Amino acid sequence: MPSAVRSSRGVPRGSSALRFGRFAAMGAVAVLILIAGVWASWGTAQHVMLTKGRERGTVEVTRCAEDACEGPYRPLSPGSQPRARVVLDDTVAVEKGGTYTVVLKPGGAEAVRSGPAGVLYAWVPLGGALLLASVVVAGGLLRTRLAWVMALAGAGLLTAAFVAL
Repeated sequence: MPSAVRSSRGVPRGSSALRFGRFAAMGAVAVLILIAGVWASWGTAQHVMLTKGRERGTVEVTRCAEDACEGPYRPLSPGSQPRARVVLDDTVAVEKGGTYTVVLKPGGAEAVRSGPAGVLYAWVPLGGALLLASVVVAGGLLRTRLAWVMALAGAGLLTAAFVAL
């Protein structure tokens, strides 16, 4: 019985439909991971990056719990009003007694850190998505150079956020 002719990667040459199917499926998974990373990041990043018309100021942290810190808000932007208490979610690198620049979310007393540290921290989910998608791109799509670029970008983003905070 004659053996099937195989390509250099060990896949039969007649299986271009299988290769396309694998490429489409792995490409869809990688894109879905990246979209999820952007989606998760944008919820906070929009407040930090698009500050025009938003209330900006400082918070001196007076009390911290497990998942939030709070303190009085002093405005820096015109039209912003001082508040006796605003809440900073995600207490990463926030210490009691520290003063942080913040942007208030519309319609509430929730604040997010602003400045370079706030921007980098907002995009941390995208950094994780880049790392995860790089594994899919390398293993499923066999695009190692692109995977290395994605992995280095994700690791760089996570490292920069860690250093900035």
